[in-house]
Amino acid sequence: MEHKIQELTEKLYQEGVVKGNEEAEKIIGEAQENAKSIIEKAKQEAEALLNDAQKKALELDKNTRSELKLATIQLIASLQQEVSSMVSGKIVDESVKMVTDDKQFMQNLIQSAVEKWSEKQSPVVFVSPAEKKSIDNYFATKAKALLDSGLSIETANNIKAGFQIGPSDGSYKVSFTREDFISFFKEFIRPKVVELLFEDK
Repeated sequence: MEHKIQELTEKLYQEGVVKGNEEAEKIIGEAQENAKSIIEKAKQEAEALLNDAQKKALELDKNTRSELKLATIQLIASLQQEVSSMVSGKIVDESVKMVTDDKQFMQNLIQSAVEKWSEKQSPVVFVSPAEKKSIDNYFATKAKALLDSGLSIETANNIKAGFQIGPSDGSYKVSFTREDFISFFKEFIRPKVVELLFEDK
């Protein structure tokens, strides 16, 4: 009987070992499968992160290039504007100054404007305080009839050179000051300057 107990114990032991080994192999197999799954999932996540990072890097590169291109275009346009303004200013400022400093020319221009104006009503001419005396003398000697018909010559401190003319009721003024001529001719000449300086032939 002892022998039978020994055999039974041995058999139970062997079955337990076999069953334990099977369980261990099953657990190891499941663990290996889980490890493979975890590794595969980690690889997929790493690839997704890498792809996302590459997309973001490409997008950032594209945006940076676009912004640089736009900034370059704006800088060139600003520079062209500045250069054309400087050139236009140099051309116009000197020319207009020369013309508006020519007393004879300005007196004739004022007389012409007054003659056209006085066909309808008596105008008021506004000149700089520095020019008032010479304009008064000019009209007193060369165009006394215009003074006699109601022409009034007054000073305006805001006028450095040139003149303004308007009806005696003061409802409006037409301005022919140096600043007006400069502004007008700069706008007139700027497109030609831009074309000459910057447009390809």
